[in-house]
Amino acid sequence: MSQALSEELDDVLSRHRFDRYVTRLERTAFLRYLLRMAMSVRITETVRACRDPDDDKILELAVNGHADYIVTGDDDLLVMNPFRGIEIVRPAEFLAIASAGDQ
Repeated sequence: MSQALSEELDDVLSRHRFDRYVTRLERTAFLRYLLRMAMSVRITETVRACRDPDDDKILELAVNGHADYIVTGDDDLLVMNPFRGIEIVRPAEFLAIASAGDQ
């Protein structure tokens, strides 16, 4: 998790449109739990490569965190697969890869 992604997630989870599904208190508790469990990644190399500049922070996190995969449904990221040796896949594809590795 990077600082930029943490801030964005906090902003998104605070939106009122989620109130009908999950309370604000539950969303805050989830974010706190996630941040405790996630590995913190310091961004030392900036990335400016995505056609949607807002998604560059995902690429930065993956590069700086030495990720093997980015799991997303975002077409702006998916069209970049692979990016610097990092596979960019949809959730269903990742689950298929993960389950094949369990066998």
